[in-house]
Formats: sequence, C-alpha cells, structure tokens
Amino acid sequence: MAEAYSIPGHVRDYIIETGYDLPDGGMAHHISEWLALYRSEGEFWDYEELDGRSVYRMHRRTIRPFKRVCVEWSSLILGDETRIGTDDERCNEWLDAKLPSIGFLRNGQALLQRAFALGTGCWAVWVNTEAMSLQVRRFDARMVVPLSWDDDGVSEVALCTRVWHAGKPYDQVQMHVLSFDGYHITTACFDENGDEVQLEGVLPDLPTHSFDPWFAIVRPAIDNDLVDMSPYGVSVYKDAVDALKAVDTAYDAMLSEVDLGKLRIFLSDGMFEVMGTGGEMVSAIPFGRNDATVYRQGNMGGDQRPIYDYAPALRTEAQAKVYRISLQTMGDLCGFGLGYFDIDDAGGLKTATEVSADNSQLMRNLRNHEAVVQGAVEAIVRALIQAAPLVGEELPDPGRVTMKFDDSIITDTAAEKAQDMAEVAAGIMAEWEYRVKWYGEDEATARANAPGGVVEAPALMG
Repeated sequence: MAEAYSIPGHVRDYIIETGYDLPDGGMAHHISEWLALYRSEGEFWDYEELDGRSVYRMHRRTIRPFKRVCVEWSSLILGDETRIGTDDERCNEWLDAKLPSIGFLRNGQALLQRAFALGTGCWAVWVNTEAMSLQVRRFDARMVVPLSWDDDGVSEVALCTRVWHAGKPYDQVQMHVLSFDGYHITTACFDENGDEVQLEGVLPDLPTHSFDPWFAIVRPAIDNDLVDMSPYGVSVYKDAVDALKAVDTAYDAMLSEVDLGKLRIFLSDGMFEVMGTGGEMVSAIPFGRNDATVYRQGNMGGDQRPIYDYAPALRTEAQAKVYRISLQTMGDLCGFGLGYFDIDDAGGLKTATEVSADNSQLMRNLRNHEAVVQGAVEAIVRALIQAAPLVGEELPDPGRVTMKFDDSIITDTAAEKAQDMAEVAAGIMAEWEYRVKWYGEDEATARANAPGGVVEAPALMG
C-alpha cells in the first residue's frame, strides 16, 4: 500500500497546548477507509486463496471506480470555461493573470477529487514575503483540523502538512485563528524528533488585518450522518461502497473468463520425452512461452490421442451485461443517474459527453455541489485579493466576487434542435446556419446543401 499521511502526535499535542480541543476522532477511521478505496487498496483487491495445499496471493483487476467517480464530479464542477470575476475591472485584470499563473482551476480539480473522496478539503492563501509571491495551497481531510465551527461553517482551522527544507523533512502546522485585530496565521515547524524548530524564512505569526478568513473549506453537498455535529463532510461514495466494489468484481470476472477460456492442449506422455539416439531421454516438443497451456494427458484411460485440445465456451456476453449493470448502479448511487456510465464499443468505460438537462438526478446533485464549491471559491478569491498588498500589489475593494460555472456539457439537444427548426421556419435562422450548427458543415458547404442553396462565387477585385 502507498504511504498515507497522518498528523503526527507531537503536532496534535502542540495544537492542544495552544488551547484548542481537537475534533472528535470518530471521522478519522472513515477518512482512512475512504482513502484506501480511492486508491483501490486493501484486502478486497489483494487477498490470499488456499487450494488445500498452497496459499496463492491474488490480485483483483480494477478500473479504480472510486477515483473515477471523484474525477467525474471535479471535471463537471470545475470545467475549462469556469469564470471568476468581481465588480471591479482592475481586480478582474489581476485575477485573469494571477489565477492561471498559480494553476488555480487545475489544482482546484485535484482538490475537489480528494474532497469528494475523503469528505473534506481546504484552500488556504500562502504568502511568500521574501519572493513577494502568492499561492493558494490545498489540503485534504487528513491535513485539516477544524478548531472552531458551528452550523455556518468552520471559522478557525489548523492545516498540517510535511515540508522539506535544505533537503530535510519537517512537520508544519499553520493555524488560522481569529483575534481582536483580525485573523492571524501562526506557523510552527517540527523536526523528525518532534522538536519545534525555527526555519529560515518562516514567519511565526502573520497578521492578515482581515476579519475574513484566508482559508475555505470544501465539502460535497451530502449530509454527515455518521458523526453528529462533526465539522467534516462525508465521501461522495459513502453509500455506494458495495456497488463500486461490484464494478471491479464484474470487471475482474470478465477478464478472468477470457483468461480461463484459453485453448488448452493435452499431450500423451510420449510427446513429452522420447529415447534419444544415445539412450538419453529428450524432449519431443519445443517448449516456449505458451507452456502454461500444454498439459500431460496422464492416465486418462481409454484410447488416448497423441494430441487433444479443449477450448471452453466463453460467457463474456453475460459477464459484460453484469459489468454494464454494475456501472449503471455506480452512477445511480453516486448521483450521476443510471445512464451516465456505460461500456463503449471497444469494451472500455465511457461517460456521457453531453449531459441531457432531463437527467434530473444529475442536475439536482450538480447544482447542490456547485453551490457549496461556489461559496468556497468566492471566499478564497476574495482572500487572495486581500493578501495582494503583502506582496506589493495594491488592489481596490473587489465588491462582489462571482463565479460562473462551465455548463457547456449540460444540454437538452432535442429541445434545442426543435427550437432552432422553429426559428428556421419563422425566418429568424437561415437554413445554412442550422446545418453549420447541427451538421458541422462549413458555411460554403452548408449554403450549397441547404434547400435552394447556391455556391457563391468569389467577388472579383476591380
């Protein structure tokens, strides 16, 4: 199994010494389980089988369905055409340059993947006063320790991670705490022995002079019914674990069916060894990489043929049907709807390239998740603008910070076609324009193919 990060005991002790009680540990077990599922690790995928004499280490093939679910949600929510803006044009110009330079949307998709897998994620502004630069760091549930919270959300937090300085690892904890003059970001570092050390260039206390937090918690829009009053969210696949495991069970069975259905060749004993000219026993057939498909007939009784082949009938069609049903169930239980996941003609996994607006389950869940993410994005962008003066970039008050999601994938194709045909009939849209839009033709071809269309001759230059 891959190494999994966890907050060291000395960091937890440090947080308690500063006067805070840690959240109830009831969620830690769930977060650890969700991470193993996200990585497709554990006894379900790697296990042992006993045949009465020997123990075999087995591996179940996987399409990593738990991760796939999180990747799909993150790509649906934060698409390439997502737009973030403010009421102030100068702030907009600054954001248009800053957000791509720090990879905010690209890294944001990675954060959403982990947040939807583990139930919680966090964005936080990171200030480098020496290099005079800003960054937005991301943390998943294992690194996030809420310190103060209520029904409105988390108001104070500790963010724990591992950093490397001069080639040596250190544990770092940054606490965003509210004081009488606004939020302070305090930073403490610990060496491998658990002793607190002061690293060069690390400010122990950074006053933000802002009463708005410079962090933003991200969670799926799913109620936490595992631990009452917990500040943590829950995984998007919390209620679909068995269904997603069934996907890998069906996938592995389908491939095993092909492997077990290979042609088997049975040879008589005389085909294996014969007497050589010098009296020695030699192999009568050349053995190569396909030896595993060749077997001795042994004492099978009756008249034995020198060569006997056997190829069992494959049940791949039935296996593929079970696999398809498992994928559809996965989509249903994870909020995408029954038709979102399917098998393509080549047997691989495919998803809907266009999400029809009549998929009410997906639309409802997508809007709920977007609302939660939108609040977090707008909060962290506002914090980024507030932090700009610390690196010598004075910006005015941005006013409202707004986020427009990329809804290009969400279409109701039939309704849109009907509307366009009505506009053609009414003379609002030209017939060639309809062909360009729906048939993908260029303008010249569309004009020629439209009823009564002609190919326009190029204008002559006088």
